[in-house]
Amino acid sequence: MLAFTTATMIAALSGSVADALPMTQVTTPVEMPATTSTPTPTPASTITPAQDQTRPTGAVPPVATKPRQTSGRAGAPNAASDIVVVGRKRDPGDPLRSVNAQAFGATQAVDKAVVGPVARVYQRKVPSPIRRGIHNFLYNLREPIVFVNFLLQFKPGKAAETVGRFLVNTTAGIGGVLDVAKKRPFRLPRRSNGFANTLGYHGVKNGPFLFLPLVGPTTVRDLVGGTLDRLLLPAAVGSPFTDTSYTAPAGVLGALDHRADFDETLKCLHDDASDPYASSRAFYLHRRQAEIDHLHRRPPAPAPFCEDALPATRRLTPNSDGTVDPTPVGAPPPVPLAVPPAVPPAAPLTAPTAVPSAAVPSSGPTEPAPVDQTVPADPAPVPAPEIR
Repeated sequence: MLAFTTATMIAALSGSVADALPMTQVTTPVEMPATTSTPTPTPASTITPAQDQTRPTGAVPPVATKPRQTSGRAGAPNAASDIVVVGRKRDPGDPLRSVNAQAFGATQAVDKAVVGPVARVYQRKVPSPIRRGIHNFLYNLREPIVFVNFLLQFKPGKAAETVGRFLVNTTAGIGGVLDVAKKRPFRLPRRSNGFANTLGYHGVKNGPFLFLPLVGPTTVRDLVGGTLDRLLLPAAVGSPFTDTSYTAPAGVLGALDHRADFDETLKCLHDDASDPYASSRAFYLHRRQAEIDHLHRRPPAPAPFCEDALPATRRLTPNSDGTVDPTPVGAPPPVPLAVPPAVPPAAPLTAPTAVPSAAVPSSGPTEPAPVDQTVPADPAPVPAPEIR
């Protein structure tokens, strides 16, 4: 019995050992993935070179630093390439210079052949009183345009003076042939104005410069304003300003009068200049800006050139308040104010200053200075205060 029991226990132990042996074999494959996971650095090593190709180290020269060849030379600097690609810069105020220069040349050829000689004959052969009467008549018809634009510029005082000029010259001046309003007791000066000035007064810029046949130098703003000036009387009044019997002779006489009056100025701008087109353009723009500045009561810029070649009736003349008025085209000079712009206006109301006694050295007691007994010359007539 004891032997059977012992045998049974040995068999059970051997069975348990046999059962335990497969467990050790099963656990062994569980540990295999841990041992087989050691080759994982191999794929990591295959990825690292790919990352190194996209991000080169300092030993590999970067592609972006390769110099560009822009002017036919290898290794040219980038600054040189910037200079090469920049084109020629044009004057922003004269984008149509090539077209304007051609129109200017054609106009000059016609002027030298026809307009200039005819205007000089008109100036020499026609008596001065007749030419002045034609000039006054044509400019008297512009007074309604001047009046409307002074109202648009919020200057009622000058608008009232313009109405007074028109009424006096139309009646007492025989339809405007005589400029009676500029004389005493009226003393109403002639002023130029137009829709182009009104546009400039309210901030409209010049726009591109233009040189047009039959028009001459102008800008986009002045071309629009001048067109409105020419349409005002025909639209508001009608006949005779819409009839060819008036417009044709008025246009011819006005062109001859203007050309004859500007003969010396055109010689200065064209014959005495290295670039006649550039000098004409600069002169025109300066004169137009001077008129706009005066409307704003700003002092005008210094005259560039050929200002002295202008006739006395076209120069800037000082007003009673020290400002200057660009006189209209062909306007007769105000009698007491026909002085060059460089001469400052006289101040007749200022009391004369005596010479200080300290300027004369003396060793003894000072004595009163002798009174000047000379009679002073008559001062220049003081113009009437201008109504603003």
